[in-house]
Amino acid sequence: MGPILHALGLHMHQPPGNLKLLLDSNPWEAEQIIRCYERAVRYAWQYRDVARLHVGFSGVLLEQFQDPEIIARCSKFVDLPKMLERYAQADTIELIGMGYYHPIFPLIPQTDWEDQLLAGRRIVEQVFGRAPRGFWPPEMAFCMEMIPALVKAGYEYVVVDGVHVQPQSGAVDIYQPYRASYGGATITVVPRDRDLSNAQESGLDPNWFFNEVTHKLSHSPHPNAPRLVTTWSDGENGGWFRQMHEESGFFGRFFAPYMETVRAGRSPIRPVTIGEYLREHPPIETAAVRTGAWNVGATSGMDFSQWAGTDSQKRAVEKICQTSARYWRLKAQENRLSARGKEALAKARKLILEGETSCFLFWGEAWVPELYKRTEPAARYLDEAEAELR
Repeated sequence: MGPILHALGLHMHQPPGNLKLLLDSNPWEAEQIIRCYERAVRYAWQYRDVARLHVGFSGVLLEQFQDPEIIARCSKFVDLPKMLERYAQADTIELIGMGYYHPIFPLIPQTDWEDQLLAGRRIVEQVFGRAPRGFWPPEMAFCMEMIPALVKAGYEYVVVDGVHVQPQSGAVDIYQPYRASYGGATITVVPRDRDLSNAQESGLDPNWFFNEVTHKLSHSPHPNAPRLVTTWSDGENGGWFRQMHEESGFFGRFFAPYMETVRAGRSPIRPVTIGEYLREHPPIETAAVRTGAWNVGATSGMDFSQWAGTDSQKRAVEKICQTSARYWRLKAQENRLSARGKEALAKARKLILEGETSCFLFWGEAWVPELYKRTEPAARYLDEAEAELR
């Protein structure tokens, strides 16, 4: 069998204002969640000689990390500025970008993609001093039409759920990257192993992981070629990650023993960053990626039913699209607006982008109104701008 490399990724996100909401309503849960963010970088430093991690933060989560009130209220258990500084200095962590407000890109207007992408990339660079090379599609919701926008924003690779990858050769091999092209732009797609990622999210130990990986790879199409096993999950959801007794959670039960085995030279798998892997093994084969997302609960990820399956979700998506389209119609006439009209337009823009947060669609019917809390005031600002054009 060829060399086995492992790219381990953690996805971090909280919707607008949620850290403050949790600190107000459920401080214990807030502490559990915030400690997850600190734990990842602490273990990366502890095993700096062997560990490799990918960590992605949504722009709106990074925004909350810099809120003076949140910094002060969290200081009794996590020094947030110090935590961010340690991430910035950790050369074994490959930082990953995503849309600023964590939108489901295939469900929002394509005219909004660029702002979400550029703002998300910009805040990572501002906070950590380095721009992300790779992109994590929120909820792994991806379509080929995104490729030109991702390339234009500066991304070199995108992680996709392996079940959606369709190699041109016909033989599906999720343990290698591919080149994918659309609209004259080409990007590297890195398939995620869904089964192993589900285990990463719910609970596993190194021995099981080593055995499962070697078994899977022995039956892969190219077992003697370099193998890239990509596992990715939320990094702050579920008791496995939030476990306050660290020896019983992800980092104590799995990650630390795994790194100890690597350090001792007894691991059949070597941790790697995707950037490192691609420098040594650039993709050769081409593939298309079927439009879809990752699996959530009982859903397959083959459609977007978790976010746009109910009538209320569909109406909310339509409202965002309508409000965004109205914004762009007025934006085209911005040169006719006064300073006040331009300011109203800018305020509407921020609210529209914020309204595209995936959580407003995902977290049940009770959260759908959060979307309208953005579109309704956005509409009033658009009214104000439009009044000047009559």
